[in-house]
Amino acid sequence: MKALVAQTRAEVRMTLRRGETLLLTLIIPALLLVFLSKTHFTTSTGGPRIDFIAPGIIALCVLSTSLVALSIATGFERSYGVLRRLWVTPLGQRRLLLSKIASVLVTQAIQVVLLGSLAVALGWRPHGGPRGALLITALLVCGSAGCAGIGLFLAGRLRAEVNLAAANGLYLVLLLGSGIVVPLTTMPGFIRSIAIFTPSGAMAEGLHRILQTGVLPTWQDWCSILVWAVLAPLLAARTFRFD
Repeated sequence: MKALVAQTRAEVRMTLRRGETLLLTLIIPALLLVFLSKTHFTTSTGGPRIDFIAPGIIALCVLSTSLVALSIATGFERSYGVLRRLWVTPLGQRRLLLSKIASVLVTQAIQVVLLGSLAVALGWRPHGGPRGALLITALLVCGSAGCAGIGLFLAGRLRAEVNLAAANGLYLVLLLGSGIVVPLTTMPGFIRSIAIFTPSGAMAEGLHRILQTGVLPTWQDWCSILVWAVLAPLLAARTFRFD
């Protein structure tokens, strides 16, 4: 247990000390939150713009940390032989993977607190109440598992440089096509259908429903995100290569 806690602390410290990771996980989401809530760069669904933008930025935090930052960092650690060395230490494979998952969840908790506080300062008044908070936590954990599974699959199969390009490209596609900053109602029907069946799309749609209007996510949202939360990590575990 001590080894797991120590490695988790080290992973969180390394994440927050990397300038490029800090830019991706905190600075860019904060700038997008302020910019999109104060301009008409994108359309909104009615009401204060911050009510639509804030839930999307929370979903973006999960996407940026669980998929992109984790995938890129793990890909280069694999390329440099770091993972192979850690794997044969007393830490072991299981605790190594658990430490990475725990560090992602800790980092996301920091993101949600900081960016949620910024959104409240900008005038955001979230809905949902205590029950909504529990559902939001479930959505974020499931969304994180799905995105992390995709990220680790890429990191475990691709060369570090190829993985860097693939993770960033996927980030841009999901950012613009998952309803995170652009409402799904403004997109063509076939894009909406595809977006709901991505982990980021189902998560963003569920967060918007709860935090913007106080209603429950649909069964499609839950089915989609639960399937990703189970299958993506299993795929990553079965295909990941440490060398």
